[in-house]
Amino acid sequence: MSALAPSPLSAGVPSPAFIAPGESVPVAAEGSTASRPRAASLETGEESPVLVTGGAGFIGCNLADHFLTRGRRVRVFDNLCRPGVERNLAWLRARHGDRVQPRLGDVRDPHAVEAAVRGCGPVFHFAAQVAVTTSLSDPGADFDINARGTLNVLEAVRRSPRRHPLVYTSTNKVYGHLDDVALGVIGSRYEPVDPALRHGFDEDRPVSFHSPYGCSKGAADQYVLDYARTFGLPAVVFRMSCIYGPRQCGNEDQGWIAYFLRQALSGQPVTLFGDGRQVRDALHIDDLVDALSLALERIDRLAGRAFNLGGGPARTTSLLELMDLIRGLNDAPPAVEFAPWRAADQRYYVSDIRRFGAAAGWTPRVALPAGVARLHRWIKDNLPPLAAATSAAASANAR
Repeated sequence: MSALAPSPLSAGVPSPAFIAPGESVPVAAEGSTASRPRAASLETGEESPVLVTGGAGFIGCNLADHFLTRGRRVRVFDNLCRPGVERNLAWLRARHGDRVQPRLGDVRDPHAVEAAVRGCGPVFHFAAQVAVTTSLSDPGADFDINARGTLNVLEAVRRSPRRHPLVYTSTNKVYGHLDDVALGVIGSRYEPVDPALRHGFDEDRPVSFHSPYGCSKGAADQYVLDYARTFGLPAVVFRMSCIYGPRQCGNEDQGWIAYFLRQALSGQPVTLFGDGRQVRDALHIDDLVDALSLALERIDRLAGRAFNLGGGPARTTSLLELMDLIRGLNDAPPAVEFAPWRAADQRYYVSDIRRFGAAAGWTPRVALPAGVARLHRWIKDNLPPLAAATSAAASANAR
């Protein structure tokens, strides 16, 4: 859920419906406490569907497939506004049939959110405006989706008579531009001068929001943590670095590894903003799904905490290094152009993933070259070539 308005419903996708078949809609009597939080058992049991907001998106559909493959029902709440996500929903329904419960709606609509939460168990909140560039052009919409939309989810969960585990995906952008970190150039990448930072940035790093996107996601991040403290919600936050893998379409503003691969396969140029030496850690979607699943299993121990999550120092790449990797996969070098630095672009960000690893027994398994090769094959087999575009549109960055 990244654009600002819903797209027309695609063929084969059911009309909007917010109540599952056979599910009653409770009507509170005047003066009742139905809308107030009550003591209740944690809804992790398999009898209740998992709710995934933004569930037709890249991360959402992969997590939904994980639970569906294991026999659980999944409620997919999405407004299908991002081009290509309707294919993900169709894929889920083709694989899993009626165990998929589509709920077409927008997180900006509190009534739709409340109806989506009703009767479900665990909640994974992924619905968001995901691009820094879009937040710069329309800060109001960015705030409404990311901050207000998350508050709508939190209120729906808080007011529910059930006790729903909640996992929220935040972003490394909550740490800001990181311009206080001294960097040196080693070959085709930046590296911190301070050797202690070679493990990456840990959760003790102060938040310092930069860009409307950083502010809206940061506000949502803090609201989730505070609702865990103030209202006792069993909620956990992941501050994520770059995620990549199958079912990621990628565009010039978000999903940059997939976008670079699509550009190269289509014979189109890639524009690097800055000098191409900026570094990110990248986590394959399979490893992220494992982390999300472990977070749910251990929610009572993890509630109220934020964790940095990414590939860590063993799975890093600069943009220039990624170009070399794509050259080896594509048997031809991608055409590269350069443009000035963009606002809020961190020159170096790597997640210190040791804290979540210690808390949940998690470690990434997919090496970056193997993961990028798998994504390259998936794009080649499943997505049409990108049409020729202007150099302004044919651009990507390490967002």
